[in-house]
Amino acid sequence: MIRQLWTLSIHTRAFLRRYMPTNILLDAIRTRRGLKWGVPTMLLAMPYLVAASICTNLIDNGAPELLYLVVLLCVWNALKFLWIGPVSLIHLMLIRTRERRTRLAESSA
Repeated sequence: MIRQLWTLSIHTRAFLRRYMPTNILLDAIRTRRGLKWGVPTMLLAMPYLVAASICTNLIDNGAPELLYLVVLLCVWNALKFLWIGPVSLIHLMLIRTRERRTRLAESSA
């Protein structure tokens, strides 16, 4: 039973990673060329937070409570985009430091 759940979770993660637009964008940002786009990508969190706010207002005014799933999804995606900014800056700084060390080692050799 646990093996089946584990396999299902692996396949679900692979599907979401491959086909969901936010995950595709975040994977592109995690590449060496995409790290510089981490901070501007943080702005994409705003439409998700606005959508979550709109859905919450709709629920308060009588819409079905199933919209809480949409709110959860919007907030989760907003947090992913807010998180990638600082993380991409740290990764970019580490990569540039490593590249500088490599250049200095090659020039002194």
